[in-house]
Amino acid sequence: MPKAEVTGEPPISIRQGAKLPHWTRLGATYFITFRTADSIPPEAADKLRSELRALERKETQHPLDAEELARKRQLESEAYQQLLDQCHGACELRNPACAECVRAALFHFDEAQYRVWAWCIMPNHVHVVVQPLGEQELAQILKAWKSVSSRRIGAVLGRKGVFWQDESYDHIVRDLAEFDHYVKYTLENPIAAGLPEWKWVGARSDLDQWHG
Repeated sequence: MPKAEVTGEPPISIRQGAKLPHWTRLGATYFITFRTADSIPPEAADKLRSELRALERKETQHPLDAEELARKRQLESEAYQQLLDQCHGACELRNPACAECVRAALFHFDEAQYRVWAWCIMPNHVHVVVQPLGEQELAQILKAWKSVSSRRIGAVLGRKGVFWQDESYDHIVRDLAEFDHYVKYTLENPIAAGLPEWKWVGARSDLDQWHG
């Protein structure tokens, strides 16, 4: 794993999405989760989203205490993800042809527009640790991933319509500890969800070269 901490970070900007605020920073690495439209019961997702949004707003005003930080981390990578791992919805990404549509979209511009450090395509959601390159914007990268994969999956399934939930979750990886945490979480997600033989997961071989 990497040996150096992040230094000299550019300023963070905040964009308000439909339901979540989105923090962006030039050159940052992000932990991304996007999910199928039917993957989480709406009332459960809204409750967790509201709690996380409140903690993130509070964090912009002053540092969170230890208990609040622990809860924020849980909401980011445990409570919300556990709902995803229960495999609500049709879980169409179990279909290898559909999963391949997503994998191909993720890597189409890898090393040209962004760097995929780790990835996992689960039955009803996707995790990616990704670093946009140059002036590339995360929102546009996500839009392309979802648009291209949705169109190709529609062709595989022989239907049209909404495949992904409109909004995605993204978190700036702030330091080495978070990078290690989110890479580990991404790679171990199939095992945690009871899918030990799951093939749609991977990471770069040069993780020790990461720097934020």
